[in-house]
Amino acid sequence: MARMVRPTRRRILAAAAASLAMPWVRPARASAPPDGKADQVIVIKSLRNLQLYRDGNVLKTYACALGKHPEGPKERVGDGRTPEGRYIIDSRLADSAYFLALHISYPDAADIRRAELAGVNPGGKIFIHGLPNHYAHRDRSFVAFPYDWTDGCIAVDDQSMREIWNAVDDGTPIDIRP
Repeated sequence: MARMVRPTRRRILAAAAASLAMPWVRPARASAPPDGKADQVIVIKSLRNLQLYRDGNVLKTYACALGKHPEGPKERVGDGRTPEGRYIIDSRLADSAYFLALHISYPDAADIRRAELAGVNPGGKIFIHGLPNHYAHRDRSFVAFPYDWTDGCIAVDDQSMREIWNAVDDGTPIDIRP
């Protein structure tokens, strides 16, 4: 019969410290970039997944972080939410505050109408992007993010962003789901 070890304050604190030592980061298995171009992007907010599709088949799935308040659709500037709905990738920025950035066509006409009825600014400048250019741990591949940290954008690690950048053309539809 195994002897029960009583957890001491020291053991509890050591276990907590170990669990906080970036458990969301581990070496990602080497995986090939998607073969060819995607014809659709789907983001599933509840799973924190960004998926590239072609002809209805998943090419590749990426872990992502969302806005600081991810529950529900974006309603106004500064709410920290990631939009929900069907948009398109309408432009790209190779030189931004983040590693590469694909612009999402939020707000659309329905978003603008909804914001006008509520008397608020719908916001904008929603991107899929990599990590901030000043981020110290650029070489890490995230299998999950520790928390949602953007102002409403969809963030991935830099290696993933390079693959997405190369696989997604302007005009590609993006469906952002709860």
